[in-house]
Amino acid sequence: MKKFKPFSTVLAMLICFVSLAQQKTITGVVSDALGPLPGTTVVVKNTTRNTQTDFDGKYNIKASKGEILVFSYVGYTSKAVTVGNSTTINVKLESAQTLHEVVIVSYDDKKEEKDKGYIGKAVMDTKARPMVSQQVQGYAKGLSISQSNTNAIVIRGSKSVTGTTDIIPATNDYEDYEAFAENIFESPKASPLSTFSIDVDNASYTNIRRFINNGQKVPKDAVRIEEMMNFFKYKYPQPTNEHPFSINSEYSDCPWNTNNKLVRIGLQGKNIDDSKLPASNLVFLIDVSGSMFAANKLPLLKESLKVLVNQLRKDDRVAIVVYAGAAGLVLPPTSGDKKMTIIDALDKLQSGGSTAGGAGIQLAYQTAKEHFIKGGNNRVVLATDGDFNVGASSDNDMQRLIEEERKSGVFLTCLGFGMGNYKDSKMETLANKGNGNYAYIDNIQEANRFLGKEFKGSMFAIAKDVKIQIEFNPTFVQAYRLIGYENRKLRPEDFKNDEIDAGELGSGHTVTALYEIVPVNVKSDYFKPIEDTKYSKVENKGVNYQNELATIKFRYKKPNGDKSIEMVSTIASASKSLNTASDDYKFTAAVAWFGLNLRDSKLVSNKSLVAIKKLAKEGLANDDEGYKAEFIRLIDGGNTFIASKN
Repeated sequence: MKKFKPFSTVLAMLICFVSLAQQKTITGVVSDALGPLPGTTVVVKNTTRNTQTDFDGKYNIKASKGEILVFSYVGYTSKAVTVGNSTTINVKLESAQTLHEVVIVSYDDKKEEKDKGYIGKAVMDTKARPMVSQQVQGYAKGLSISQSNTNAIVIRGSKSVTGTTDIIPATNDYEDYEAFAENIFESPKASPLSTFSIDVDNASYTNIRRFINNGQKVPKDAVRIEEMMNFFKYKYPQPTNEHPFSINSEYSDCPWNTNNKLVRIGLQGKNIDDSKLPASNLVFLIDVSGSMFAANKLPLLKESLKVLVNQLRKDDRVAIVVYAGAAGLVLPPTSGDKKMTIIDALDKLQSGGSTAGGAGIQLAYQTAKEHFIKGGNNRVVLATDGDFNVGASSDNDMQRLIEEERKSGVFLTCLGFGMGNYKDSKMETLANKGNGNYAYIDNIQEANRFLGKEFKGSMFAIAKDVKIQIEFNPTFVQAYRLIGYENRKLRPEDFKNDEIDAGELGSGHTVTALYEIVPVNVKSDYFKPIEDTKYSKVENKGVNYQNELATIKFRYKKPNGDKSIEMVSTIASASKSLNTASDDYKFTAAVAWFGLNLRDSKLVSNKSLVAIKKLAKEGLANDDEGYKAEFIRLIDGGNTFIASKN
């Protein structure tokens, strides 16, 4: 027997070696009814081998003949495929009809109207009721749960709920977006100055992508065109002077109103060398309330923050604050080289309870201020679905709180997760008013982009309170309108007021804005010219501005500064045809055009998605990561899901 053991060990090793030798690389594409599915998980069953599909839905993985590949994506039915002789396996996943993200709402005994109290949310699978019961009880302990029919679960006996509570399939009705009206055309005679804050956020684009990829209509107010344009990177030159960004402009034709023109304004932030990055004092503020249990919430959140942790250095430090029914510090400030300590703390987090977001924000800022690094990168990273429902919860409450906290010099990054009860309005308010930026993480690839590849731009500000003010020359411009930036507009007098908050610019960030122009002597269906009034007539004092379309001014503060610095540039009046415009101009215009369609704009004459796609393809350049190609595929998905009313 003793002689047999060494032989059996050798035999097992030999079998293992032969098995590994027989492995081959399996490649393929995972798709659904709309096209490729990026971010799909591919696992070799009963092994630790796994991968994810790229932006084209492509994957490759090592596997042997006879092994089983399991393909899974949130909201889709998983599929298992046995590896045969072929090295190519293409898979089409179908939407899981029996899987619903659901919201628990309470009714009174007479079931006449919904109680305003919000309890939580769970994933309802009609084939797995025990799982549902366990997850729902994670929100409100002591509930008695029973199945009433295939579409609802009856909950009784809670101190929090009287009468009967139904679980109903979630819709966009539980998601909150700030309503706004699109910018109209204005006369440079009546309104000579247009002023706004920059916006480097791109949450709206990834959120729109989520809706279209899930086969859902896009809520009109979820579409912020500036965030769509600013998701993409453009080939603007690096600054060559003492200022932290370069200024670029281009003047050409408007593709959706062919008699009009477009002015594109682009800023390129200075790219700071890694060795010159200041030390970071980060506080992760993590929502672990009951609403965060779903796979695309807390589990994805933890994996996303691990991407950020992997970027940290020894001089950086991270603290972790969590909040549910109350807020607490679960990891004191820890050096960035102790990555496993930080990751272990993340892995231990579990969801349950209500959402004391206000208390969490206060504790996170207090922690950041207590360990403030002078001249460093001091930042709170808030990760949540935005569903604050305990304590300070209204958007106005949040705004006042975050405006007070930003005075500390601590910046804010908001990371949004999940769907069904997603509160975009709160997330945007926090980012806009808290010297911050905002991203929506819909899959691990987006986390890798925002927190990995674009770590410096997302986490390190090179300028803050960046404002733009433009004055159009009425000699050439009959009317103008800013495309997007509706909730970033400022009063003309705010431009020089250093007390007025504006957007921050990160290392290597680009910012793009578009103005649509109605040239003089052009008849417009969207603007009626006004007669000259007595005091609006401009006297000619011998100064010649015949070559200037507009004058544009910028003001910004250094990250640790309080006094703004001004830059001035002009835009030439000569325009180029759309055919000769740059690739970046064409692609930017296509993105804005698609956004205007999603918002069902009343100021667009041509709404052809075929034309939008053609223009985007003409501008398809500098796309090493495949984000622009992905946008072109989204246009096809938008063909079915254009402009839902919120």
